[in-house]
Amino acid sequence: MLGDFTKAVAQMGDPRFRRVLFLGLGLTVGLLLAASLGTSWVVGALFPDVITLPFFGDVTVFQSIASGLSLVAVLGLSVFLMVPVASAFTGLFLDEVADAVEARHYPGLPAARTVSIATSIADSLKFLGVILVANVAALVLYLLFPPFAPLIFWGLNGFLLGREYFQMVALRRLPAPDARRLARKHMPQIWLAGCLLAIPLTIPLVNLLIPILGAASFTHLFQRLKPAASAP
Repeated sequence: MLGDFTKAVAQMGDPRFRRVLFLGLGLTVGLLLAASLGTSWVVGALFPDVITLPFFGDVTVFQSIASGLSLVAVLGLSVFLMVPVASAFTGLFLDEVADAVEARHYPGLPAARTVSIATSIADSLKFLGVILVANVAALVLYLLFPPFAPLIFWGLNGFLLGREYFQMVALRRLPAPDARRLARKHMPQIWLAGCLLAIPLTIPLVNLLIPILGAASFTHLFQRLKPAASAP
């Protein structure tokens, strides 16, 4: 597994990797800006510039206070959602990462199955929902067992990341039933590889590279574990 990650890290300078990273980050920043503008518009519509109150007369600070609080809320959510949202957007283009890995390290492979953009969007949204719900639910465990919070975080997200990235890579080469059977057979190794990905999730900026590193390293992992007569 360490060899898989080493080869993935060594290829991080690939132009195709950078393209996927910039696309994911660009879409994420665009979404966050749109959310900020939308929140400002809603606040402006709900709170007039001047409110007349009994005994106080005209008061002009409510809109400013509401705008300030909404800005703080958007920034706070941005910090919390930046990584999963960026991961979801980047997930739309992870086939390009797998293609780049196969082109460099496994040039003799036939063309992989193509995945429609609609399927990619649906899979990315589903994974985003699962990882958000699971981590919100895990907050209870973090509060109950604070010393074990890092282990719970790594174990939970390692399982989710490992399952998602292995399935994404395997479905390019195998029918869905065969991909599921292969995943069940090697789940301990897949889970451990996912945990290795989950650890850098706690490092700012580095965590934005995890989707690309995951797709690349799990492409190598699948090539080691795949059946000898796997489908093209």
